[in-house]
Amino acid sequence: MPVLTLPDGSHRKFDSPVTVAELAADIGPGLARAAIAGRVDGKLVDTTFGINDDAAVAIITAKDEEGVEILRHSTAHLLAHAVKELFPSAQITIGPVIEDGFFYDFSFERPFTPEDLEKIEAQMKKLAKADLAVEREVMDRAKAIAYFRGQGEHYKSEIIEAIPDDEEIGLYGQGGWKDLCRGPHVPTTGKLKAFKLTKLAGAYWRGDSNNEMLQRIYGTAWPDQDSLKAYLTRLEEAEKRDHRRFGKVQDLFHTQPEAPGMVFWHDKGWRLYRTIQDYLRGRLEEQGYQEVHTPQMLDRSLWEKSGHWDKYADNMFTTGSEDRLYAIKPMNCPCHVQIYNQHLHSYRDLPVRMAEFGSCHRNEASGTLHGLMRVRNFTQDDAHIFCTEDQIQSEVAGFVRLLLSVYEDFGFNDVPVTLSTRPENRVGEDSLWDKAEQALMQALRQTGLEHTIEEGEGAFYGPKIDFSMRDSIGRVWQLGTIQLDFSMPARLGATYVAEDSSRRVPVMLHRAILGSLERFIGVLIEHFAGSLPPWLAPVQAVVLNITDRQSAYAAELAESLKKQGFQVGIDLRNEKIGFKIREHSIQRVPYLLVVGHLEEEDADQNVAVRSRDHGDLGVMSIDKFARRLREDCARRGRISLEE
Repeated sequence: MPVLTLPDGSHRKFDSPVTVAELAADIGPGLARAAIAGRVDGKLVDTTFGINDDAAVAIITAKDEEGVEILRHSTAHLLAHAVKELFPSAQITIGPVIEDGFFYDFSFERPFTPEDLEKIEAQMKKLAKADLAVEREVMDRAKAIAYFRGQGEHYKSEIIEAIPDDEEIGLYGQGGWKDLCRGPHVPTTGKLKAFKLTKLAGAYWRGDSNNEMLQRIYGTAWPDQDSLKAYLTRLEEAEKRDHRRFGKVQDLFHTQPEAPGMVFWHDKGWRLYRTIQDYLRGRLEEQGYQEVHTPQMLDRSLWEKSGHWDKYADNMFTTGSEDRLYAIKPMNCPCHVQIYNQHLHSYRDLPVRMAEFGSCHRNEASGTLHGLMRVRNFTQDDAHIFCTEDQIQSEVAGFVRLLLSVYEDFGFNDVPVTLSTRPENRVGEDSLWDKAEQALMQALRQTGLEHTIEEGEGAFYGPKIDFSMRDSIGRVWQLGTIQLDFSMPARLGATYVAEDSSRRVPVMLHRAILGSLERFIGVLIEHFAGSLPPWLAPVQAVVLNITDRQSAYAAELAESLKKQGFQVGIDLRNEKIGFKIREHSIQRVPYLLVVGHLEEEDADQNVAVRSRDHGDLGVMSIDKFARRLREDCARRGRISLEE
């Protein structure tokens, strides 16, 4: 007679074992129709799962976050099923859930085409409409390997062979087709009502370029058609905002095959880069950070001492010289400890805040590289704070205030925050973890920040707070972080003299505000759709003449504004003024200054001003315009004029 406790605290008693589906039906017919899975004592299970003993149970529907993930996973299976029906010789490999959707990798003798995608999606809809029952079975390892080999699914048999012996082999079937999976899945294919295949790509088997290149089909799935339509609209908008397109149109940067994942910054793009870097440098100086610069590569032995070699060796670029192996740094933290160790520190000296715009290299897989968003060479706005345990809370609170202020300056006010607590595999005493987690929680409370808690998602060396930014089309980008580290300072011999004259190991706070400058610039470009605020725009204004008679006057105005510190261009080409205006408007220049409308312009130092954001502003003196632009830049991204 199991007694089941529901999320609202109520209880339901049954005379015999009961399935999740039967529990949902007992609660009500509406819930029975909506149920796609269950959570029993914290574990996600199918609706057919039998509950024999007392348990805490929740019914999962498409309204739940876990429910959406199950829908997407089940739709990935639907994709594989449809491919096998249309292309029986295709082999299926893996098909995980990803952000906003799923993918499945296939081995097939010819490339899939967009026309194939249409056929596959139509077959998926047919299978979904058939409302096929999705059933789970557990199979003996040897039998499972033989089954998939018999189906010609050699990749699946290889996956099973790699599964630990103590794990059971679960299969899910629908309409005579079976796939290897842990589950859970929707009870029938009829639950899958809103999905779309989105694109094709290539991917190496197991991410190894020495293996076969597979074909990856991406898709998205949602609880209903309205959600799907809204997502596809966001996708279209994201494509219009692609930072790579603006990089070319605005002449900011480019990448090329000879330097995969590394950016060639053009003059305008480098101006934007330096503007951001100089701004942040000024904010760090206000907060008492010392700026340092450390070597690009270090002997392998240091990376072994820090613990990075065991964890990141595969992602590190290496080189040799004079029988020594060097690694190009993937991060800056061990280098900062070396600077800290050059001095004897007293507790009175702490905290020590050390910042570096450190150029790092990571050997990311070529298939993951994407413009500025995923690169192999990037610059972190990296800093490390060496402090005592008692200083953790105040240092974290100070960093949070700085980060939020910086984000506001860039026009971001919606900042999701997560606190990640101790993982199962960790270093350090639980008492120290208790103190660290409490310090982070108290710091968040002190700053009034709402946050979610990610249990067990902290780093192995300490808990962390992650900061994200929601952009103008609703996408969330994780950028900032502050992490507590009890491990590396000790591994690398960092100490300070405590008040009782004993030697103690400082706490090391790893922190970043923007993450990598490259990725942050990509996010900025897409957030503003290329229309960067005047303080960031590499060209803030362009002076345009109507006829050659205004050339000297236009040059004089441009030079006057440049001397005041503005980034100003001049266009004296023998082209129609409408053509010039269109061209610079496409490049999203904040202000266009047109001379030649009035005869008295030259004498009165007047100019016709067109604003990218507010249209025609009429004729004004160059001094009035300079004041306007100066005020606009001073506001940064917080608020624009007329708003």
